[in-house]
Amino acid sequence: MKCKLLIILTTMLLTATLSSWASDGATLYKKKCASCHGASGEGKPALKAPALKGTALDENQLLDRITKGEATSKAPHNKGIAGVSEAHASAIAEYIKSLK
Repeated sequence: MKCKLLIILTTMLLTATLSSWASDGATLYKKKCASCHGASGEGKPALKAPALKGTALDENQLLDRITKGEATSKAPHNKGIAGVSEAHASAIAEYIKSLK
């Protein structure tokens, strides 16, 4: 009985830890966005990647751009970013809006 309880508690703790790590907007931004938009959201003119720091887009607009894309944008933003869930996109959007 104690062993079963220990396994359940360990599984719950591991799941909670992985979920919080996966939802960390800064980590996800660095993994999915920083190579083009800069580590601090400053943009990269040589890549024609706009700055995200101080963007006029609100979190919902950013979420839509990340998950659905924008038909008039250049790749990769003409469609949703592969491998980014709605929850992850929300965390990224929230992080982008926090950039100052």
